[in-house]
Amino acid sequence: MDSVILHAAIEIACGTLVGFTLGLIGGGGSILAVPLMVYVVGVANPHVAIGTSAFAVAVNALAGLAHHARSGVVQWRCAGLFAGCGVVGALVGATVGKAVDGQRLLLCFALLMIVVGVLMLRGRKRVACAGVGFTWAAAAKVMGCGLGAGVLSGFFGIGGGFLIVPALIAATGMPILNAIGTSLVAVSVFGFSTAASYLASGLIDWRLAGLFILGGVAGSFVGTRAARSMAGKTGLLSTLFACVIFLVATYMIWRSV
Repeated sequence: MDSVILHAAIEIACGTLVGFTLGLIGGGGSILAVPLMVYVVGVANPHVAIGTSAFAVAVNALAGLAHHARSGVVQWRCAGLFAGCGVVGALVGATVGKAVDGQRLLLCFALLMIVVGVLMLRGRKRVACAGVGFTWAAAAKVMGCGLGAGVLSGFFGIGGGFLIVPALIAATGMPILNAIGTSLVAVSVFGFSTAASYLASGLIDWRLAGLFILGGVAGSFVGTRAARSMAGKTGLLSTLFACVIFLVATYMIWRSV
């Protein structure tokens, strides 16, 4: 009984870390959730970890979105257009991803994370104006970025925030705090779309998902408050975002090779 309680506590703690990361940087939920489920919780099948994390991260993203929405940083028109195009890509990507060997999928996932981390570091010194954001002139770029992020999100079974945040910044020039809040709309939509595909194949552990969500809701509240306090420091959130990605990617590559 004690071991069961301890294991449940570890799962809740992992969920809290995932929720905190989502609230803080708008991404990193799945890039932490998948390796935590595989290497800490001990989920044997990477595809079950991917499907379960997709659902848990989608729910936790909604909790983080509620906090960001109250602070007025979410750009809803941009979020709707991005997510609407991305959900099509997510369904296609999830179908393809389930056909790929789980361990190979984790290795490819880690390599993609390093590329995104480098791109975030390269743009960390750029100063965005508070009033910059979505315009209809940028609609085509937003739609293209949404479709591409959706495909990758579905393929790797992730919410995709660590892809969506830099994509929104590149497409619209919005500040990173706005991109973080706006990204959570797409993270939740992509996550639910991917989870639906994995659910159809029986690849979701509902007990584990529930414990991750329980911890994640509390973590997202703390992470959102931390993000607002750090937003005024140029490049700090972007640098933190990239560092989280590099650390997790390095560990995943080490375990995969």
